[in-house]
Amino acid sequence: MLTSTKNGAPEKDRNASVSAVEVVGRVVQHDQWARSEPTTKAGMASCIGSDMSIVGNVDCKGPAQVFGRIEGEVRASDLQISDGAQVEGSVIAQNVTVCGRVKGTIRAVRVKLQNGGAVEGDIFHRSLSIDENAQFEGSSRRVENPTDPSSSVEAEGPQKKGTAPASLPPINAELADGPKH
Repeated sequence: MLTSTKNGAPEKDRNASVSAVEVVGRVVQHDQWARSEPTTKAGMASCIGSDMSIVGNVDCKGPAQVFGRIEGEVRASDLQISDGAQVEGSVIAQNVTVCGRVKGTIRAVRVKLQNGGAVEGDIFHRSLSIDENAQFEGSSRRVENPTDPSSSVEAEGPQKKGTAPASLPPINAELADGPKH
């Protein structure tokens, strides 16, 4: 016999949904970003499907997974760019995991480039890990507040791309002067 609860749901159904959440929670603890399901510790993540293509900015208040293509800025609390996904534009999040491709600047506290992932652009981070089979072409800079765009600009300073900072001598200066004894 089913009994009603305060929320009006039958007791049996309420217990079934709790069990499902508990199961998802256990799975998430072992593999936070399951490649087949958009689940996180907080529940469901917002998802851009593999058959979707977005031109414009995406602003997500919680976690998000990208399976499709985005051309524009992407913001989320936690962001997974899955295998086969593409992002062309800036990425700003607390945690970013790249299994697909990113062409643009990444600003995140923790950045993980996993096997098969590729980034072409600059990464501003507090923590960066790059798997052996990931690709990264660009520069990385450790900054205290990577999600704050002003800290990224300050970290770069006024120097132009391709020039060495004034405090460092040219690499071949010693060779031009000869060995010093």
